[in-house]
Amino acid sequence: MTEATEIFIGLGGGERQALNLKRANRHGLIAGATGTGKTVTLQGLAEGFSRAGVPVFVSDVKSDLSGLAMAGSPTGKMHEIFKARAAEVGDTDWAYAECPVQFWDLFGEQGHPIRTTISEMGPLLLARLMGLNEVQEGVLNIAFHVADKDGLLLLDLDDLQAMLSDCADRADELSTTYGNVSKQSVGAIQRSLLQLRSQGGEHFFGEPALDIADFMTLDDQGRGIVNILAADKLMASPKLYATFLLWLLSELFQNLPEVGDPDKPKLVFFFDEAHLLFDEAPAALLEKVEQVVRLIRSKGVGVYFITQNPIDIPEKIAGQLGNRVQHALRAFTPRDQQAVKSAAQTFRANPGVNVETAITELKVGEALVSLLQADGSPTPVQRTLIKPPCSRVGPVTDAERKVLVETDAIGTKYDILIDRQSAEEILAGKAGEAAAAAAETQAKAEADKLAAQQAKEAERARVEAERNRMAAEREAERQAKIAAQPSITDKIIQSAARSAASSVGRQIAGSLGRQLVRGILGGLFKGR
Repeated sequence: MTEATEIFIGLGGGERQALNLKRANRHGLIAGATGTGKTVTLQGLAEGFSRAGVPVFVSDVKSDLSGLAMAGSPTGKMHEIFKARAAEVGDTDWAYAECPVQFWDLFGEQGHPIRTTISEMGPLLLARLMGLNEVQEGVLNIAFHVADKDGLLLLDLDDLQAMLSDCADRADELSTTYGNVSKQSVGAIQRSLLQLRSQGGEHFFGEPALDIADFMTLDDQGRGIVNILAADKLMASPKLYATFLLWLLSELFQNLPEVGDPDKPKLVFFFDEAHLLFDEAPAALLEKVEQVVRLIRSKGVGVYFITQNPIDIPEKIAGQLGNRVQHALRAFTPRDQQAVKSAAQTFRANPGVNVETAITELKVGEALVSLLQADGSPTPVQRTLIKPPCSRVGPVTDAERKVLVETDAIGTKYDILIDRQSAEEILAGKAGEAAAAAAETQAKAEADKLAAQQAKEAERARVEAERNRMAAEREAERQAKIAAQPSITDKIIQSAARSAASSVGRQIAGSLGRQLVRGILGGLFKGR
């Protein structure tokens, strides 16, 4: 084989151990206890893929892998160790060299931001990320369905928050159509969103969303770009870390075309601290991971899990990992002993190697190696001394990282957050319109009430005025009648006058009467 078709790993059993690039998309496992040399093995593989023109993605949980961007130093103790090891394994081409890199960081602090949208993440991964139960996951699915139906973009956490609030307001309506949507479940999801925000999850959701093509580029020398995710801070939120990497695998699976088994992978994906992907993962998620790992190889993507203990990888997934590098394990506990036995059973047997014994005896920089051959069968396991890396062992400085980020091919494409109109703005607009309509209705009702009250007051005033007018008229009539009648004095005078007149009349009448009587009688008697 020529160098263009394989990656030299080390010397084992007196034979050259090399990874066949045509079988590199059949996935792999790098396992071993802390301090046994996993990082150096990973670094050497990343260098090999890059030189072969294969882009690489690797999560850097301890900042050690950032050294891939710089050539190793030809001075110091490590130089002497690596020089001696290169000679021992027969790596005559070994020389210090850097790899072309692009730095990424979900928080945008140590590299370009990586973002996706809520819609692209999907309800299954979000439910895993937020630790939702089945009922809450069902409500989240309904929220996604309603958003799709109503044409609402779910881009960031604010959009999802607004969508959940809208679902709570429409709980009775949605329950009739889709099943129970309780406000309690919506409230529980919203509380989980608050926890996700506190873990820095809001940095991950938004636009511009990652274009997978930016992970799969070559430099001007034809070397594959090594994409390094700064994951040291991300590891404080293990669910976010694991969910992000699973989302990335899903995006690769959905967007890349089928290519079968190419001469070399289109991309190699290294998943460090892989046990975090499977810790407390529900059955549905494990099934999805298994499906993605099984099928993504046909897209030309190789997935390599790095973990301390091989039994951290579920059996169905571990069975798909054809290329294996096993560093030393410590058999101090029953679980450790089980891991040793489990690891030993995964290798193709070699009569010259007692795997169970060798796993506990391996020195730093040694590993048990079994790789897929051209016909797809694994090589017999060999105790192998791993070749030294060509790039720096250890992190770059902050100043070096800053220069590398500012001068890479990505530029500022992802550095400026874009906030376009989406569910939050649309729902807020609808709520504003509804509030305005309600305010207008209320104002009209209050105006109508005021008008009615004013009309009632006017009618009361009119009735009162009419009553007062009529009373005034009656009083005027009474006064007129009173004015037309004689006064009391006049009555007294009139009464006195009448009395006097009556008295005088009586006296006159009496006198006349008497005179008449005397006259008549006098005449009579006088005649007698």
